[in-house]
Amino acid sequence: MSAPNRPILVLALGNDLLGDDGVGLAAARILRGEFQDVVEMVESSEAGLALMEMLEGYERVLLLDAVVTGGCPPGTVLEFSLENFQKIVASSPHYAGLPEVLAIAEQLEIAFPRELCLLAMEVESPYELHEGLSLSAQKALPTFVERARQVLQGWRW
Repeated sequence: MSAPNRPILVLALGNDLLGDDGVGLAAARILRGEFQDVVEMVESSEAGLALMEMLEGYERVLLLDAVVTGGCPPGTVLEFSLENFQKIVASSPHYAGLPEVLAIAEQLEIAFPRELCLLAMEVESPYELHEGLSLSAQKALPTFVERARQVLQGWRW
C-alpha cells in the first residue's frame, strides 16, 4: 500500500519494445537526473485499474505517455488536467479507463492526487513491435521534456 501525503510522482507509461510507446519513458529518463532528489520517478507499462494503487497518496502526479488521437500530427505535445480527462478521445493502452479509475477512487474515498497532469505526445504508432522512437518522436522529445520540466517547476515542492 502507498504511503500517504507524498508530494510529487512522475509516472512514465510505456513499453520500449513498442517503438513510440516508449516516448514517456524516454522523457522520464532525461528528467530523472534533474529531479530525482525532489520527485519520485516510476516507469510502468500498467494500465487502467492497476494505476490506482500507483497514484494513491500523492499530492501531484505528472503522467508521461504516448497517444494516438488522429487529430494532430505526430510529435504534437498534448496536455490534459484532472478536470478534462472525461474529454479525452484517444487510443492508448495506458490511460484507457483513467476517467473510470478517477471515479472509482472518489467513490472509495482513496487519497488521490489533488493535481494530475497528463502530458502525451501524439505518435505514429505505439503498437508496432520495434525498439527506438520514430524520427517524429525523436524530434519532438526535447519539447515534450521541456513542457514536463515546466510543469514540475511550476509545482515547486
